[in-house]
Amino acid sequence: MGRGKIVIRRIDNITNRQVTFSKRRNGLIKKAKELAILCDAEVGLMVFSSTDKLYEFSSTSMKYLLERYSTSKEDHPPLMNAATEAKFWKREAATLGHQFENLQENHRQLMGQEISSLSVKELQYLENQLEMSLHGVRMQKDQILTDEINELSRKGKHLNQENMELFRKEHCIRQENMDLLEKINEERDANETNSTSHSPNSFDLEEDESIKLQLSQPQQKNYDTPERKHQLQ
Repeated sequence: MGRGKIVIRRIDNITNRQVTFSKRRNGLIKKAKELAILCDAEVGLMVFSSTDKLYEFSSTSMKYLLERYSTSKEDHPPLMNAATEAKFWKREAATLGHQFENLQENHRQLMGQEISSLSVKELQYLENQLEMSLHGVRMQKDQILTDEINELSRKGKHLNQENMELFRKEHCIRQENMDLLEKINEERDANETNSTSHSPNSFDLEEDESIKLQLSQPQQKNYDTPERKHQLQ
C-alpha cells in the first residue's frame, strides 16, 4: 500500500516538526551534494531552523558564491515593463539631482559661503569637518616631505660613498705613480754608476786636471833681437 499524501502545512506538534525538519534538511543537503557532483554545478545552501540555528552547504566557498550571486544580480536586474522602468529612472534622476544639490551646498559651506543661516551646532560640525580635512592634508604633506627627505638622505649617502671610493682610487693611483717614479730614478742612477765604473779610458779627476794644465802652458824660447845683438857687440 502506497504512502498517503501529506498535507503541506505547518506541523503543530513540536517534536514531530523537529523530526521532520531534521529528515528533510539532511535530504536537501544530500540532493545538493549530488547535484554539485553529477552536474559539475556550484551549489550553495543555507537553512535556518525555527531556533535560528544555521545549517549550510557549499560546493566551493560560501563567500565566493555569495559574491558571485550579488554580482550576477547587479549585472542582470529584474525585467520591468516600460512604465515601471520609466518611473524607476525618474526616481533615480530625482535622487541624483537631490544628492548633487546637497554636494553643492556642502561645498559652498566648506568654502565659507552661505553659512549665515546655520546654527551653532551645524557650524561646530562644519568646523570639525574642516579640521579633520586640514589634519588629513597636513599628514599627507608631512608624509610626502618625510619621504623626500629620506630619499635625499639616501642619495647623499650614496654620493658620499662614491666620493670616498673615488678618493681611495685616486690615492692608490698617486701612490703607484710615486713608486713607479722612484723605481725609474733608481734604475737610472744604477745605469749611470755602471757606465762610469766600467769605462776603459777613464782617469782620476786630479790627474786629468794636471794634464790639462800642463798642455795649456806655452814653451819659452830665447830669441835675440837685432838691438840686443848690437848692444852686445
